[in-house]
Amino acid sequence: MISKIDIPKVITLAHGSGGIEMSRLIEYLIFSKVPDKLKKVSYGLGIDFPDDAAAIPINEKEYLVISVDSYTVNPIFFPGGDIGKLAACGSINDVLMLGGKPIAILDSIIVEEGFPIEDLEKIINSFMKVIQEENIALIGGDFKVMPRGQIDKIVITTVGIGVANRIIVDKNIKPGDKIIVSDYIANHGAVIMALQYGIDFSKSNLISDCKPLTKLMIPLLEKYSDYIHAARDPTRGGIAMALNDWAKASNTIIVIEEDKIPIRDEVKRYCEMIGIDPLYLACEGVALLAVDESVADEIVEFMHKLGFENAGIIGEVKKSERFKGIVLYKTSVGGFRILEPPRGELVPRIC
Repeated sequence: MISKIDIPKVITLAHGSGGIEMSRLIEYLIFSKVPDKLKKVSYGLGIDFPDDAAAIPINEKEYLVISVDSYTVNPIFFPGGDIGKLAACGSINDVLMLGGKPIAILDSIIVEEGFPIEDLEKIINSFMKVIQEENIALIGGDFKVMPRGQIDKIVITTVGIGVANRIIVDKNIKPGDKIIVSDYIANHGAVIMALQYGIDFSKSNLISDCKPLTKLMIPLLEKYSDYIHAARDPTRGGIAMALNDWAKASNTIIVIEEDKIPIRDEVKRYCEMIGIDPLYLACEGVALLAVDESVADEIVEFMHKLGFENAGIIGEVKKSERFKGIVLYKTSVGGFRILEPPRGELVPRIC
């Protein structure tokens, strides 16, 4: 239980970075004030087990999956995308990670007075391009303008809606499960970080990994739904926060290995320059999965056939009577350290 003494008197940027400060703030300000009986609908999933989406039973065999998110990335245009593409992909992926097939989306856009119409049209076109390619209906939304200086350029909020036959709940992770990532991690976070620090991108080939994951997750859900025990698109807080959430929810120890985590050399260089661990940086087109050990290698091979050739097993879930709810990081030289959840500002307004 988080007490008031653990909460500062004012909001800081760290409270929006997806790390431990945000987790504590939400627990204190919101979760602790909701009676247990109102934290979910019957037989569904709500804030009783917090995730990036929730589930409401439609009938005995189907769930309505719903996700809501706001996007405030800075800069709003970046190599590989913009805030419009980010908003569409983010909500689609949140629905997918709970086991849902995305079917519809709503959007709410707030822009600053004086914002260029040309830029707004580019952003909306990016958003529309994603949902049209994914055959997702736009069923509602809102548009507002704030006086100049009362909001920084543009904020987009989206609600993603999907349907699932079986929902994926992180607490179902069990000892023996293998941890899989679908691609190189931290690309999006590294791009935004480099731009915010003014690093020259003119000769770089690095772009954000921002993309919808339907081509990966829908086939996986159709073939291996019963074997996927947890799924997350590791955005704010990166894979470090996601793995810590899983270990805590399942009362297990998760061990990952440095040599098995796919990270581009260019991302490593940027992170070394600025002093940030890439495991804490956001991905916007990567799936992190915990799967049954009996089919882990088969799932990785299947992901390769789907075009995700960098997918691989990076660790496993272990049981311990003495220690629970932690993540261990095995270094390339064979040592171990605790991989703590991210703290502080890291990279503000990353998604």
